Amino acid sequence: MSLVGRFRRGLELMMPFESLATVGIPTTRFCLLPRYDVSGIGINLREIPDNNGAVRLKVLGIILDGPAHSAGVRQGDELLSVNGVDVKGKSAFDVSTMLQGPKETFVTIEVKHGTCGPTQSIKVQRQSIARTPIFYRLEKMENGNVSVGYIHIKEFNALARKDLITALRRLQESGASYFVLDLKDNLGGLVQTGIEVANLFLTRGETVIYTVGRDPQVQKRIIADTAPVITNPVIVLVNNRTASASEIVASALHDNCKAIVVGERTFGKGLIQSVFELHDGSGVVVTIGKYVTPNHKDINGNGIEPDFPRLPASDGNLRVRSFLPAAVCFGEQSVFTQKNGNQAISLATQLTDQQAGMSSLLGTAMFFILVPIGADAI
Repeated sequence: MSLVGRFRRGLELMMPFESLATVGIPTTRFCLLPRYDVSGIGINLREIPDNNGAVRLKVLGIILDGPAHSAGVRQGDELLSVNGVDVKGKSAFDVSTMLQGPKETFVTIEVKHGTCGPTQSIKVQRQSIARTPIFYRLEKMENGNVSVGYIHIKEFNALARKDLITALRRLQESGASYFVLDLKDNLGGLVQTGIEVANLFLTRGETVIYTVGRDPQVQKRIIADTAPVITNPVIVLVNNRTASASEIVASALHDNCKAIVVGERTFGKGLIQSVFELHDGSGVVVTIGKYVTPNHKDINGNGIEPDFPRLPASDGNLRVRSFLPAAVCFGEQSVFTQKNGNQAISLATQLTDQQAGMSSLLGTAMFFILVPIGADAI
């Protein structure tokens, strides 16, 4: 029997399996997800602290016409219970797991509408949710000469690469010369998809990421194996909730001098994990390695330090006035791609300072497009 087989057999002999959740090993997690075949109700939860220091779970994202929305749940609602179980004190991850289940089964949730609204018990049927992770639009400079393609990637699911290619090509065909790639609040998703997305911006043969296993001296280099979809300058927006696959993309573009990174230090999740299936269909998630950036920096626990700390105002509009001139002025592609990282950052700083007096950089959005292609959501 192989080592993996003996490991799996050993886990199966442990009763109950749930005890793995309390053994105190941070690199191992027990998953009660029957054969991983689960569906959800189409909401995103976030932990919001109140004035008393307690944490409340709010619906900060909901899929239009999805199961929860159709049943009466609205963005901003507070989730109070799931199938009669009070969720006070529970994490968004734990409660999301409670909401999942076999397709077309029902879950009863109790929500409070708004801050002072009524409390309502709602029965929601779980479904496989169709969702694109890519949202994009074209922004035109007020002088009318330059257009900027803004792309927000919410997560790296199975559709991210295909939908991103569509977005990049449509924006470029519509006149975009420069791109803003928004990875704020993107917690990751499929790591392989993150690698494939980074491939879209890199030159064939450039390093996407390194993987490190038990022996830290042995590193596997993952390289770009296709020609880039675009070669335009890029700005990547990040914050402290940019994690995992998002950090792979940000570091790959940054370290290969394809982008500057703006925002906050990222979360720092660079572990490689595998799921070992148990006989009852549940599984154990075990850490087997970690990721290292093309510049050989350990992502896990450290995150990615941005080139510039400034973020656009979160008022619902695209505002990149303080740093977009730096990308726009990288008009000569040779300057952007041939300079090393420090020189590019120095040039960006200089250009930003020169144009800091511009009070109004972006004009009205020319159009806003959603790609209505399916994917799974919780």
